[in-house]
Amino acid sequence: MPNYFRDYFDRTDARAIYKMAHYLDLYDRLLGPWQGRPDIAFLEIGIFEGGSIGMWKGFFGSGAKLVFADIDPGCRRFDEPGIEIEIGDQADPGFLKALAEAHGPFDLIIDDGGHMMHQQKASFSHLWPHLKDGGLYVVEDSHTSYWPGFGGGFRNPASMIESAKDLVDRMHSWYTDEDDRFPLHPAASQVGSVQFHDSVIVIEKKLKEAPVLLVSKDGKTTRSRRMLEIRGRKSIFAPDEG
Repeated sequence: MPNYFRDYFDRTDARAIYKMAHYLDLYDRLLGPWQGRPDIAFLEIGIFEGGSIGMWKGFFGSGAKLVFADIDPGCRRFDEPGIEIEIGDQADPGFLKALAEAHGPFDLIIDDGGHMMHQQKASFSHLWPHLKDGGLYVVEDSHTSYWPGFGGGFRNPASMIESAKDLVDRMHSWYTDEDDRFPLHPAASQVGSVQFHDSVIVIEKKLKEAPVLLVSKDGKTTRSRRMLEIRGRKSIFAPDEG
């Protein structure tokens, strides 16, 4: 099967691009339906040697809004028609605010920046509000969450991996039965999914109301949110104690 991203690596120019091999297959599966969409607003944090600029420009097409950010002022040399280059620190709230106000909201944000925990977490915290409904926030090279030198470490609560795990809990806080220690969190109405791939985290934004239980019998369907209001829950498969 054709894979745009793998094919692109056979026709790069002098600008080097660095991606782990399995990322190319992940992006093919994840973003295949987005190829050629002219209405895309895209942001990638991390330019380095500029190789990914051509890849994304070719993937989305000239009609897309493509923004690239890096802390190195030398990256301005990659400026070209149809490409926006912004220089600043991805951990700086002021820079992130200005970036979002100038170019957001975004459909797709990819963090391929410094990979330090404080950088990844700051960027996510400040840019998430500027991601569109149905958009994706991607954190590449999340294996640095296991590197103490990057502010991570195995099950270090300060790591991006652990923050994303916590987001899984918060996504499910509709169903809290322990309000004192697990209260309803805004993420429940904003996060559609949290996907963990090898060295990549993908967080889908999905604005939604509280879940509805559908019950259909004899062709008649009823809707209920009763399951969100029940306290002292037990398994529906538990035997009666009467």
